[in-house]
Amino acid sequence: MRKETCLYADYQATTPLDPRVLAAMEPHWHEAFGNPHSTDHVVGWQAEKATRKGASLVAALIGADTDEIIFTSGATEANNLALFGLVRHTSSKRRRILVSAIEHKCVLAAARALEDREKFTVEHVPVDSEGRIDLGTLKEMLDNTVLLVSIMAVNNEVGVIQDIPAIASLLAPYGILLHTDAAQAPCAMDLHDLAYHADLISLSGHKMYGPQGIGALYLRRDLHDRIEPLIHGGGQQGGIRSGTLPLPLCAGMGAAASLCASEQASIERQEIARLRDTFVGHLRTGEIEVALNGPPNEHRHPGNANVRFVGHNAQDILGVLQPRLAASTGAACTSGTPEPSHVLRALGLSTEESEASIRFSFGRFSTEHEIEQAATLVLEALASISSAARPQAALA
Repeated sequence: MRKETCLYADYQATTPLDPRVLAAMEPHWHEAFGNPHSTDHVVGWQAEKATRKGASLVAALIGADTDEIIFTSGATEANNLALFGLVRHTSSKRRRILVSAIEHKCVLAAARALEDREKFTVEHVPVDSEGRIDLGTLKEMLDNTVLLVSIMAVNNEVGVIQDIPAIASLLAPYGILLHTDAAQAPCAMDLHDLAYHADLISLSGHKMYGPQGIGALYLRRDLHDRIEPLIHGGGQQGGIRSGTLPLPLCAGMGAAASLCASEQASIERQEIARLRDTFVGHLRTGEIEVALNGPPNEHRHPGNANVRFVGHNAQDILGVLQPRLAASTGAACTSGTPEPSHVLRALGLSTEESEASIRFSFGRFSTEHEIEQAATLVLEALASISSAARPQAALA
């Protein structure tokens, strides 16, 4: 997808709004604009029906029921509601939480806060060199003191797809709850039975061609009375998450979920994977050695290519590419200080290898021509950097 003069290869950061999603949202900005919690008149009833439809479409995506969907402001809030909500309400002796070493920063930050504020013990489940959960180690970590395990379904940096059913089967004998951050999953895999395996599931509208500012938490029905709300107010959504629902955003997220659950979605994923592989193939025709970080393609998000440019610095490459190509390192920045990616370090990469890596991600609106252009731009950037470095090396 070309955004003005910039080729867009950062779909895992955010996806563009699908025109069909925009069409579903459009009436609710001005015509069908009612407050879905106004119960005394037809305008409110119609708005409530629309938000309920949005929830039902999100539920259908993961194999859940409509009343098990709690709309939030995004996956970050959903993740926090899942972790803090359970911990603050529990009175059990289960005082341990397990999270994978490659979780999104919001899960890791929430887990650290639970240690500090709620005096829970949080432990990290290691992954192998491809980013997959070490099931043997996970099994050894389980016992009746564990309240919750949080494992993301699809990683946001290297695209690894976890075996959620296998993880769930390990937890079941101990009665341990499973939460999964599935923000990246709708564009990566078929989710029709995810709710059968996970007890809590976090989703994000803008990661699946829906609007920004909306997300959802799937909360298994029998857990509704085991969650302490983060937001208190008028008691909307069963008192689990108060606040007036954003009608257009709920409709948009529902429409986006419906598209990701369609029969066309599987074909779309295959085509995106083909384009991704074409892009990586073009990069490998250059003089610079490139390597893929993460799992083999059959266990990877179809749009993800986390590429390591051996002997080069990712920030230098991205700097030369601006403003022609949008991609990202995936590294976090704290107080303006760049840090090596915790995900890549968990896979066993060195600091130097992590800092040589760029995440390119493609999606629904990527085209063959754009893929070829993007690869050409990267190869030209590498040649430019190498050429500039040669005189300096000669002088040294």
